[in-house]
Amino acid sequence: MSTQTKQFTIHEDWTVVILGFLIIGISLFLFLPEVPVFKWSNGTDLISDVFNFENLKILGIQFLYLISIGTLGAFLIGKSVKYFLLVFPIVYFLTVTALIIAGNTEIKALNLEAVIFSLIIGLAIGNFFKLPEWFRSALSTEVFVKIGLVLLGSSVIFSDILKAGSLGLIQALLVVLSVWYFAFWLCRKLKMDDELTMMISSAVSICGVSAAIATSGAIKGDSKKLSYVISIVLVTAIPMMIFMPIIAKYFNFPEEVTGAWLGGSIDTSGAVVASGTLVGETALKISTIVKFSQNVLLGLAAFAISVYWTYTHNNSAEAKTSKPTLKVIWERFPKFVIGFILASIVFSFFLTSEVRDGVKDSLKNLQGIWFALAFTSIGLETNFKDLFQNNSKKPLYAFLIAQLFNVIVTLLIAFLLFSK
Repeated sequence: MSTQTKQFTIHEDWTVVILGFLIIGISLFLFLPEVPVFKWSNGTDLISDVFNFENLKILGIQFLYLISIGTLGAFLIGKSVKYFLLVFPIVYFLTVTALIIAGNTEIKALNLEAVIFSLIIGLAIGNFFKLPEWFRSALSTEVFVKIGLVLLGSSVIFSDILKAGSLGLIQALLVVLSVWYFAFWLCRKLKMDDELTMMISSAVSICGVSAAIATSGAIKGDSKKLSYVISIVLVTAIPMMIFMPIIAKYFNFPEEVTGAWLGGSIDTSGAVVASGTLVGETALKISTIVKFSQNVLLGLAAFAISVYWTYTHNNSAEAKTSKPTLKVIWERFPKFVIGFILASIVFSFFLTSEVRDGVKDSLKNLQGIWFALAFTSIGLETNFKDLFQNNSKKPLYAFLIAQLFNVIVTLLIAFLLFSK
């Protein structure tokens, strides 16, 4: 991002930190956007709940809010504001369509997240219509993802983790470290490229989609590889969410152990809640706590991965002759990670729980929308062939083998820590 141009620009990562905190500030002090209704089970609900005037008004206000933030982002980074204003309404419309599809109760029961529909809709349109180059260049995938990640930090609350008790955190640490290293070793054995190796290791060991997105951000990864990994994560979560509670019931695992097992090995938070609910109240509580503890480690992991990647993949001439200095590491370090950690600290230590609870749903909705917008954009800019040109089935095999290892190790650790 050159600053030599006549126009004043800010680095993309700092821009998203500014935008993320602008959204948080607006939510806390000025205006809290209402959460639109996307839930429906039949045609009548769809018309009376989703397409009623009030809800459409909320979606309209949300559109104006998001396009204002996005335009400011395009301006600060030095992208064309005109093209952004032309492209964003289309991306927003497609994303809302994806959210409405994902809001159907039967689809919700399968726990397919909105991002997968965003990706599918984007891919369908991007591959059936030849999109002009200016359209593709105006898509702000990275910005959308990173704003979502800064907002994700606001949901990572330290006191929740302490409440989760040391056991949840110990389990999360043991699982994340052992599974991450196993997956990393396995991907290396299968001679997969470094970007996929990092994304798969994080996705399997930490928390699926968010971890893959954060890792991709930290290593400035290829969005096509990210889409591929996320598709695997979401598809694998479905059978796990259904069969793991059945296995636990069949073998009469104690409910605490089952909860810890589900929370530690199922990758998406939604699937953890769904499968925990199938088992019972205690399992739901413990599975959520363990999942939370893993989500918290995401900040630390993203930080560690960023430093590792900056250190080992720095191709500048000076870095090749000597090890990167702190200055070089700082330059290459993804600054949005700082935004994520700062948001977590502000929400953990500087706000009362009443204030947090007041803004929680609205911020979670905004975070989800930014992620969904990002995946619609990834779909629009990805050639379908590129997504699966990874002809080798290696990433899939690596993910499945690592996931199996994850399920077994997590069960052992859950028994050690949670069985009375």
